Amino acid sequence: MKKRIVIALGGNALGENLAEQMTAARGTAKAIVDLVEAGHEIVIVHGNGPQVGMIETAFETAAKADPHFPILPMSVCVALSQGYIGYDLQNTIRKELDSRRIPAPVAAIITQVEVDPADSAFLNPSKPIGGFMTEAEAEVLRSKGIPVMEDAGRGWRQVVASPKPVNIIEAETIRAMLAAGQIPIAAGGGGIPVAMQDGQYRGKSAVIDKDFSAAKLAELINADMLIILTAVEKVAVNFGKPDQKWLDTLTVAEAEQYIAENQFAKGSMLPKVQAAISFVAPHAGPPVGAGPQAARRTALITLLQKAKDGIEGKTGTIIRN
Repeated sequence: MKKRIVIALGGNALGENLAEQMTAARGTAKAIVDLVEAGHEIVIVHGNGPQVGMIETAFETAAKADPHFPILPMSVCVALSQGYIGYDLQNTIRKELDSRRIPAPVAAIITQVEVDPADSAFLNPSKPIGGFMTEAEAEVLRSKGIPVMEDAGRGWRQVVASPKPVNIIEAETIRAMLAAGQIPIAAGGGGIPVAMQDGQYRGKSAVIDKDFSAAKLAELINADMLIILTAVEKVAVNFGKPDQKWLDTLTVAEAEQYIAENQFAKGSMLPKVQAAISFVAPHAGPPVGAGPQAARRTALITLLQKAKDGIEGKTGTIIRN
């Protein structure tokens, strides 16, 4: 059955640097085009954690060497990351489409995502960006007033504010592309964070979690399914313990109970499960004009290579009401 699907690509689908990204994008393209070939409408959202940190560091380093170089606001760094990641993704996906003789245009859209300037996240930076560092290196940044945190046992990283998305400014453009049989790459890196000020949208110093932006976009375009891709095939409880249990399905109530029990790591699985809940939970509500399928929304968390099997119910963790 044909579905309208929003896919949130994690860092494992993009690599840690430019060379890795180009290689990873080719494998990502194959998995995505498998879904297009199966008849699904696809929208792609990608992360930018390592990339946006590298962009920020590069301009900060350049500014120290030459005062004429600007230190870019985080919103502009996100926009730059959308451009260069989207460039690789649209080209590799287009090549894969052409190799299978599938005449579907694909294009990356510079996407703004509205946030609430009063969001408490601005007072508590929590979104990791950039590469991993040792605790000693993190302490140096902390001494300079730069927030850092330990990231799910993998090392230390710089953190910035991560407000929740309120609206996707280019949602109508994305809907128009889907209606025309095209494949949008949108809300890259969670989208450029903006808020209305003096009659226009202005950038905010933040990075929005791409899983929450993907969920908001899926809601606004009346998608049937949200797929959040990660480094494991299924969600687990008691992860890494002798009584670890992989989950085939989760109801919203069960997921919320596991969250209350601190079953999911804050820097990895927790935001993915929370984003899935935000899409499928009854309180999310269908958008204006949504059809009956809005009541049947599902989310899938799985590996990139298992996405097609997950849609068919063969693997992954399905979250539903």
